[in-house]
Amino acid sequence: MEDRRKINRVSYPTKSVLVDCETQTRYYVKTDNVSPLGMGLIADSTIPNLVGKDVIIVAETMIMYADVVRQVKNEDGTVTLGVNARKFTEDVLEYLFDRIVGE
Repeated sequence: MEDRRKINRVSYPTKSVLVDCETQTRYYVKTDNVSPLGMGLIADSTIPNLVGKDVIIVAETMIMYADVVRQVKNEDGTVTLGVNARKFTEDVLEYLFDRIVGE
């Protein structure tokens, strides 16, 4: 079986924002590649361990709700995050729209 993170991945280098759903903390990251199943992200080495966390990624023209499934330190001091897409739940969509419209 082919490794899931290799399926239909395309390069998509862009600045992005990753939000930890639990704490609502924002992290500025770089999207490296995307697929319908997930994304590869590059972050600063100061990012905490987010493996197992629900996150929302905003990358230019798309928003993805995902689980962080891996976090690996790179030789250059950055961190690579692998995320798997999740289906938006009604609660998550309501949260997003409330934030977009404002309170």
